Amino acid sequence: MKPFSVLDGLVAPLDRANVDTDAIIPKQFLKSIKRSGFGPNLFDEWRYTDHGEPGQDCTNRPKNADFVLNQPRYAGAQVLLTRDNFGCGSSREHAPWALEDYGFRVLIGPSFADIFFNNCFKNGLLPIVLPAALVDELFRECEANEGYRLTVDLAAQTVTSPGGRVIPFEVDAFRKECLLNGWDDIGLTLRHADKIRAFEEQRRAQHPYYFA
Repeated sequence: MKPFSVLDGLVAPLDRANVDTDAIIPKQFLKSIKRSGFGPNLFDEWRYTDHGEPGQDCTNRPKNADFVLNQPRYAGAQVLLTRDNFGCGSSREHAPWALEDYGFRVLIGPSFADIFFNNCFKNGLLPIVLPAALVDELFRECEANEGYRLTVDLAAQTVTSPGGRVIPFEVDAFRKECLLNGWDDIGLTLRHADKIRAFEEQRRAQHPYYFA
């Protein structure tokens, strides 16, 4: 998992509440567990006007010109503004995989579905919860200013707007440490690799018949 420290990123506004995980990455794309390659199919049913299937080349698929991520001004966005209850529905981990593979590192909204919220941290995404009124302001600023960017400093726990406004946010201390260091669940386990090997060697000596 890539460490997260400071991000100065272009912002894209997804002005929809209750976006579920099937909208984020439709069910037909859940066959793979590689964690990569899902970016082209993020919001597939909203980005394209045809039906997408796994392994399909998305380069020349017909796009929905009205969908926000298809608008040239938001190309390369790394920060996604969302509305209430983003990531609801099924608990598929493919949803944060698709968002991260597309290029997003930060999600900002008034609320997130619990399981999706937890999965984001485990896959290198930083979901930031801010008051709804403040999120409204960010939406208005983003839509009124092409090239709108936010600077997110995880260590300082701040979001800074182009005008210099500094917005603090809360994040669990353990999750913060994991993101700063790029530790997913496997990375956390491998920090104790020496102890694990020592235990296995001792176990082999005590119970050699387990390994016969």
